[in-house]
Amino acid sequence: MPVSELAQMECIPCKGGTPPLKGEALAELQAKLGNDWQVIDEHHLVKKFRFGNFRQALDFTNRVGELAETVNHHPDICLSWGKVEITLWTHKIGGLSETDFVFAAKSDTLLQETP
Repeated sequence: MPVSELAQMECIPCKGGTPPLKGEALAELQAKLGNDWQVIDEHHLVKKFRFGNFRQALDFTNRVGELAETVNHHPDICLSWGKVEITLWTHKIGGLSETDFVFAAKSDTLLQETP
């Protein structure tokens, strides 16, 4: 599966005072992202990932954690047996920014690399 346009972009830190994405701009990024990511209340992105066992879910969680540290953008991650749920939003602006969508796309790329 080819790497998406969003996954190739950089996660750029958002400055406070920038308005969160709404309406058409939000819908366009959601369409580009796809892959079962859901926009909830125009405020955050959520996706549930499924794995065959706890080890695979843990490995994926660790990869997402490393990405978060590298780009300084930190999602909420819920890990359980065979499942990982990622929730993203930009805390500084209290909603979604382009960086959330870029991080989500990069997370999907990490999924392809998880054994």
